[in-house]
Amino acid sequence: MKLDSIEPTESHAYFEQIEIPPGHSFLWRIDDYPWARNVWNYHPEFEIHLIRHSSGLTYVGDHIGQFDAGDLFLVGSDLPHNWITPQTGDRLLKARDIVLQFDPSILLSKSNALEELSSVQGLFEKSSRGLEFFGAARQEGRRILESMDGSGSLRDLSRMLELLAILSSTDEYKILSSQAFLDGDHVTGIKEHKLIEQALEYLQTNFLHAPSLKDVADLLGMSETSFSRFFKKKTGNTFSYHLASLRLWMAEKLLVETDMPITDICFEAGFNNIANFNRTFLKRNGMPPSLYRKASKQRNLSRTQERALSRPQGSDLPPESSLELM
Repeated sequence: MKLDSIEPTESHAYFEQIEIPPGHSFLWRIDDYPWARNVWNYHPEFEIHLIRHSSGLTYVGDHIGQFDAGDLFLVGSDLPHNWITPQTGDRLLKARDIVLQFDPSILLSKSNALEELSSVQGLFEKSSRGLEFFGAARQEGRRILESMDGSGSLRDLSRMLELLAILSSTDEYKILSSQAFLDGDHVTGIKEHKLIEQALEYLQTNFLHAPSLKDVADLLGMSETSFSRFFKKKTGNTFSYHLASLRLWMAEKLLVETDMPITDICFEAGFNNIANFNRTFLKRNGMPPSLYRKASKQRNLSRTQERALSRPQGSDLPPESSLELM
């Protein structure tokens, strides 16, 4: 795919034109971060996306969440998505992602002759809202994607089918975007696309400094009321919900990666009082910050044990915790 093949169209996201090489039925590639493809984009092809290294924010439809090394996603046709690692500055995260993109109609069109392929129908329907996978499905998915090389070989094709079989049969997943976003009208012009990108970038950079609705509305040259409606229509979320999501991401990161007291984390993440922080955190995560910290440490221990058990002796799979910078 050429670097200039991501263009603004009549949508608030960028249309990414996927160019599958001749002799290939799908595209497999390894991406650095950041570069030209790292924008809020969509395309008719399905995308299986593996985060090999780093952490950051997942944007799929109106879903905003946190990603970590080893996380695995499936995004359906024309669903806007992006994975952002904040505060990288001028650093390049080498080989952060593995991406597999394919036209689902090719597989479904062969299901009459190859009835086994019909088993992916349910997976494809659920992917219209985006999926994130966990547990054994996540581990096996990573193993398979890492074993491919994008050569267009029959071996690669068989491994892609193996991956789809695993994702089709697992119940270790969660649906990301809302049905309301999927049903909504997000069509707009290039000017509007640039405005929403400007707003999202501003919030991404300044969410720790208490940006107000008026601040961003003034930046875009809009009234507060107009901007509030505009933001909700284009992102699927209210301004306050989006801002809280960014702050919660920072709080979750600090809870997992530091021993900082929870009260300090509250203010470090941009919340102005502990009661509001605890209430918002509990509502979004289903548990208070203290329990989230404890559960995350247990989860990380379990993941470490899973990797140790599933990693073959002499395997050349890169460890999930490694991060190569340039």
